[in-house]
Amino acid sequence: MAPARDPRQPQLPLDPMPSRVEPCLALLASQPPIGRDWSFEVKWDGYRLAVHVEPQGVRILTRGGHDWTHRFPGIAAAAKALDVSTLILDGEAVVLDAEGRSDFGALQQALGGRSGKRAAGEALLYAFDLLYLDGMDLTGMALAERRHLLESLLSGQTGEVRLSEEIEADGAALLKIACQHGLEGIIAKHRDRPYRSGRQGDWVKIKCVRSESFAVIGYEPSTAMRGAIASLLLAARRGKDLVFVGSVGTGFSQDAARALKVRLDTLEISAPAATLPADASNRLVFARPDLVAEIEFRAWTSDGRLRHAAFKGLRDAADVGAVLEI
Repeated sequence: MAPARDPRQPQLPLDPMPSRVEPCLALLASQPPIGRDWSFEVKWDGYRLAVHVEPQGVRILTRGGHDWTHRFPGIAAAAKALDVSTLILDGEAVVLDAEGRSDFGALQQALGGRSGKRAAGEALLYAFDLLYLDGMDLTGMALAERRHLLESLLSGQTGEVRLSEEIEADGAALLKIACQHGLEGIIAKHRDRPYRSGRQGDWVKIKCVRSESFAVIGYEPSTAMRGAIASLLLAARRGKDLVFVGSVGTGFSQDAARALKVRLDTLEISAPAATLPADASNRLVFARPDLVAEIEFRAWTSDGRLRHAAFKGLRDAADVGAVLEI
């Protein structure tokens, strides 16, 4: 177990501070893993951020590497006030509802809506990993050691940067409680693993209702409502390619159905960005896969299509890296 950090410690040889660390991503699973090697946390529903405290100031980067420091001034100020010279925090920016649950819609509204430019002063960062601290690269350490240092750093913090608590519990029991309280789900992390970028299986997410981000590659026009969509065409990533995973025709209001058509018409292209089934409608309109939709669904079909899909909202363009990889 790593010792608690001592700010009085004399200067040690420094590890170069990376300008960006590609985030570790969680694999979707239907059930929590079993065993003492796994720790559990609440799954926050917000924007994944990396907070860099550097000699020249604070930088806040989105999952895709976009600089959003100006959009989270409270988080930036709280990070700057921490008793450190340099650090990189990995966490999730959220806006909490009256019950203390993260509310993705409220966060988007705080930012001015999709493609908005507002600063979300009410956003908090729940930090769940520590990648660099006072000149030391921590990514090669086991998660348990990184968490020990993170807890030492953020213990008692109640401002805009807070600790995402590790919960000692049976995974299945914790998931049941999380779902009963209206949370999105839980995250399981292997205690002994270093921080590895991408989906390596070291982190696993288990959701109360499955939801993932998909690229929007077109739409089918509505025959019942003029100037609106009937459904969106969705695709996931497979390597550098996009793979069609079906369509979604529920979850949006009439106003949203019209607004989506207007937006997608500006992205129209002549051929689909992913191969469609041979029996696909000839009324489809194809679009560049620039938009990312958050979709709730129950399961996958045997031929790789979404079952009982519902539209939850558009992710921000900066979150294009969130498109599910299958």
